[in-house]
Amino acid sequence: MEESSVSGLAQAVGAGRTRALALAQDALARADSYAAVQPQAWICRVPDDQVRAAAHAIDARIRAGERLPLAGVPFAVKDNIDVAGLPTTAACPAFAYRPERSATVVQRLQEAGAILLGKTNLDQFATGLVGTRSPYGAPACVYQREYVSGGSSSGSGVLVAAGVVPFALGTDTAGSGRVPAAIQGLVGFKPTRGRWSTQGVFPACRSLDCVSVFTRDARDACLLDDVLAAFDDADPYSRHAPPAAAIQREDGSGKVRIGVAQPSQLSFFGDVESANLFEAACARAVAAGAQLVEVDIEPLLATAQLLYAGPWIAERLAALGPFLREHAGAVHPVVRSIIQGGAAFSASDAYRGLYTLQQQLRLAEHLWEQVSALLLPTTPTVYRIAELLADPVALNSNLGTYTNFVNLLDMCALSVPAGFRANRTGFGASLIGPAWADRKLLEFARTMEQAGPPIVVPPLDLGERAPCVVLAVVGAHLSGQPLHAQLASRGARLAQATKTAPVYRLYAMAGTKPAKPALVHVGAQGSEVEVEVYELDLASFGGFVAEVPAPLAIGTVLLADGSSVRGFVAEPRAIEGAQDITAFGGWRAYLQSLSQERH
Repeated sequence: MEESSVSGLAQAVGAGRTRALALAQDALARADSYAAVQPQAWICRVPDDQVRAAAHAIDARIRAGERLPLAGVPFAVKDNIDVAGLPTTAACPAFAYRPERSATVVQRLQEAGAILLGKTNLDQFATGLVGTRSPYGAPACVYQREYVSGGSSSGSGVLVAAGVVPFALGTDTAGSGRVPAAIQGLVGFKPTRGRWSTQGVFPACRSLDCVSVFTRDARDACLLDDVLAAFDDADPYSRHAPPAAAIQREDGSGKVRIGVAQPSQLSFFGDVESANLFEAACARAVAAGAQLVEVDIEPLLATAQLLYAGPWIAERLAALGPFLREHAGAVHPVVRSIIQGGAAFSASDAYRGLYTLQQQLRLAEHLWEQVSALLLPTTPTVYRIAELLADPVALNSNLGTYTNFVNLLDMCALSVPAGFRANRTGFGASLIGPAWADRKLLEFARTMEQAGPPIVVPPLDLGERAPCVVLAVVGAHLSGQPLHAQLASRGARLAQATKTAPVYRLYAMAGTKPAKPALVHVGAQGSEVEVEVYELDLASFGGFVAEVPAPLAIGTVLLADGSSVRGFVAEPRAIEGAQDITAFGGWRAYLQSLSQERH
């Protein structure tokens, strides 16, 4: 048993071979070290002295004779999960609140002896599968940092894959706990809805949300399920589990019937490596005792469309509507546009969606009469961060092709590591089963892990990046705006969404196509203006500057935190005939006001 695994660490502390304090010290050192590589993986850290105090308390409980299944094991949680005393931001600083009570899952982990290190980054309001939609920055794949980490549980996946913590909690509505696991070579377990409590989790889609977990292997996922699977009367969506059953072996061969898609129904979006890795995963499943059976997954893929093209978007709006109305400018533009789309659906649309879903649920019931589980790609391909920033909606949808339907159809699932591409990004295979088949899937995943040679994990990408320039943009180059491609095509990396120092005025220039603002430094008569800050390598920055038309220019912009970066400024002639739009606080809010006037 590896001493670095969840079970190995807990057993070492429980047996007195090491102390929880020693594990905490090691974890703090790893967290500090990796923060130099990807500080954006965290949103909030527990103060070091509080971590040590928690470890001392665990050591005292062990000395007193307690048997703790997670004794001294460090962990992290996604920052849409409440922790008493720490802010819950859901990756939106303006939304932050400080809960008095921790989520039930956090309480259960700490009662079992686990030690919390902090809260992790996510696609804002858990809306996305990419990890690029956060003002705290975009976590990247730990093995190749040009590529996305996957989301929305981006930071949790990064910190487990980087070895900072042996497990971390995420959430999963459309694949948010499975997609990051696949891209970073981890097990990502999404239990049956209601199996683990969601009390204290800020909702994305309340009726579909699940807490999920990232681990290195299925054995550790089993251990965490032992701790977290329990009915919670405080959670109206919690469910009583039926008696556990062994995985079905339908015939006398001793083989498990596992469904795979008909070849014509699988798309890897041109990614030949992913297709080959999935074939290898199927071969490993056969070696583990599976009989593969082709099944029709078109009803599943059709169901997936309900999540973002159907009335379930309105459920996201139900959770966030009042905040969004009052603080639209504080919400990431892609997230805002998705959630605002929920306003287009009526109560009649919601019922029609439910009727359609009920039909699909019946089809899924027939599917489980044929097979015990499904084996599908977790993600069909992977993308660079720059690609996602340039095309944030379509590429995100591609990543969710084989994950979006699972919660809608009341299924459980886990992504298991299935190899690495030449670009050092991970490929995952999903085991999917009906509600309450959780232990069946975990049991078979453990068998798969042992059925072939160990998967070779590449080294972490710890290399220093080429010297870069930090650039603030204020208008048509913002993400989702007409000129953003000039940044994305040069590999620009979003560092943060923030505001300027309160010394600027913003003007909508006259007669520019596409429309552009001018940011003018005026001193004490100024205000804060929303900006996005990007990193570009020196060569790319030079090419970008060459495309900036007068009367705009690149100069120095002061940020709200007191730092200064390169950024768009304007010559005095830029404000001739221009409209002062400073009161809107930023270019997007101004454009939104124009849209509202037209409607």
